[in-house]
Amino acid sequence: MTSFKLDRRKKYTRMVLKNSLMKLLKEKPISSITVKEICELADINRSTFYSHYSDQFDLLDKIEEEIIDDMTRYLSQYNYETEQDTLQMFEKLLEYLASKQEICKTLLHEKADTTFQKKVIVFAHHFFMKNWTSVHIDEDFSKYLSTFIISGSIDVMKKWLNNGMDKSPKEMAKIINDLINKGLAGTK
Repeated sequence: MTSFKLDRRKKYTRMVLKNSLMKLLKEKPISSITVKEICELADINRSTFYSHYSDQFDLLDKIEEEIIDDMTRYLSQYNYETEQDTLQMFEKLLEYLASKQEICKTLLHEKADTTFQKKVIVFAHHFFMKNWTSVHIDEDFSKYLSTFIISGSIDVMKKWLNNGMDKSPKEMAKIINDLINKGLAGTK
């Protein structure tokens, strides 16, 4: 029973610290945020903070890793052999982003000096290259193709989040999928 209480307390402490950092990131870059500010906002003492994280950058890194891990679990459910599978994957990914709208919007903001977008690009590149092995495309060309698709998709998703998710995840998935598979010809 004591272990359960400790686990709940740890989870609560980490949640409050994460929420406090995210609130501060909406106001200023991570390089301007101090552990003291995070602790004051979370109403947690600094020694408690340091028992969980080494500094504000470590806390941010854990938040980013958690989202990447979640996306990995979401994307691992599909085999991407058909266009319908890819469409479904994008829809689920957009539903996930919608469920984490504030966090993703904050981490992907142009003025944020986080490494989140770079991590997403590396993750997506690795993930898609692994799933494109069945497609017979020149390896050198596929690197450029994946960069184009991933960067474009991320920017479209950022635009969607910043527009208050003005379209449903299903509508956005179709738009992204059509742009990837049909290019501008698919928009007519």
